[in-house]
Amino acid sequence: MAEKQPSVFIVDDDEFILDVYSVKFREKGYKVEIAMSGQEALEKIKQGFSPDIMLLDIVMPKMDGFELLKRIREENLLAGTVIVILTNLGQKEDIKKGLDLKVDDYVVKAYFTPSEIAKKVEDLLLKKKNNPTGSDNTDSARESEK
Repeated sequence: MAEKQPSVFIVDDDEFILDVYSVKFREKGYKVEIAMSGQEALEKIKQGFSPDIMLLDIVMPKMDGFELLKRIREENLLAGTVIVILTNLGQKEDIKKGLDLKVDDYVVKAYFTPSEIAKKVEDLLLKKKNNPTGSDNTDSARESEK
């Protein structure tokens, strides 16, 4: 039996970023869904969209990534989804705030290429598949804090 095509939900208000990562993940066989704001993402999630992984920017109009994460956690949404913050905010307090919201990883865009981020996503999904109840959210964040 064929494995289910993994899905990635890219939430970012930058069309260039959405295009680059959509192409990258489609090339790797992912089903890609996008949203350009936290509000749009929340609506799709509440309509039943439940991706395998969500790449989430922080600075967005209407509802930022931190607020979206807070709502996701308060409403117990996306329990099985790997959530990675993908942002340009690299200050220690931003990273701590993201990790406190129990994300699986916090990645500063400027430090990685799209190919490296796609590899990180694959590694996180493999880790989740092998350890579905565990969450280790610190590798990239620790690197970013240096």
